[in-house]
Amino acid sequence: MNKTLFTRAVTGLWLPVALIALWQAAAMAGWLNPQILPSPWQVVLRWYAYLLPMEAYDASQSSYAAWLFSGEMIHDAIGTLYRVIVGFAIGAALALPLGLLMGASPRVYGWFNPMIQVLRPIPPIAYIPLSILWFGLGNAPAIFLIVIGAFFPVLMNTIAGVRQVDSIYLRAARNLGASQSTLFLKVILPAATPYILAGARIGVGTAFIVVIVSEMIAVNNGLGFRILEAREYFWSDKIIAGMLTIGLLGLAIDMAMNKLNNHLLRWHRGLEH
Repeated sequence: MNKTLFTRAVTGLWLPVALIALWQAAAMAGWLNPQILPSPWQVVLRWYAYLLPMEAYDASQSSYAAWLFSGEMIHDAIGTLYRVIVGFAIGAALALPLGLLMGASPRVYGWFNPMIQVLRPIPPIAYIPLSILWFGLGNAPAIFLIVIGAFFPVLMNTIAGVRQVDSIYLRAARNLGASQSTLFLKVILPAATPYILAGARIGVGTAFIVVIVSEMIAVNNGLGFRILEAREYFWSDKIIAGMLTIGLLGLAIDMAMNKLNNHLLRWHRGLEH
């Protein structure tokens, strides 16, 4: 198992490592303008400085742990993660029951589907002027945009999951005397779970895209705000450092969701003992 994990890690890392090495070589050869595209080493140094506390440690002001996590990047990452988690949770909480109802009931589907299909193609970014008009500046408009971004992937995958349940399972459950609620909870919902979790994974990715854009416009902290600030001062290395931080956070959340999916779907893959 350890060998397999190591092989996968090496397989996935060789291409980015090779590209970074070429990038560094081009920078050292003077082929790149450091103001426009700094070297990887410059980016690493800026990322490290972005991570460190901004002030020297003073035991009379705070504990060492609080000081250690007082860096600008940590505060920005916490702000971004807070918006993503809250917005995604609200969006998923709204989409899941509606998706289950629309998938299970043709009548409910007929009521809501026309409006859903009109609203779904509108990108969340298009709501930015309205979100600022309605909520002002701060967390509220950013969370509102994330809710919209996370809502539709979860909704559409939930509908698809419920509607894809094999009719053989439904007929077998009815023949065994299952009530409508039992049929829904014991057959439809478990069968739709892989689709729901796939929609949640897509929704989290969308939430990250939306939060960065919203932080550039409506919020005065967070990773998106810091990238925009760095652009104003032509700090290309800090821009890339911020982008790297976003990528690492997204990778960590995606890996966590993948682990959760694998755990919840053990029965689906025949791994439950």
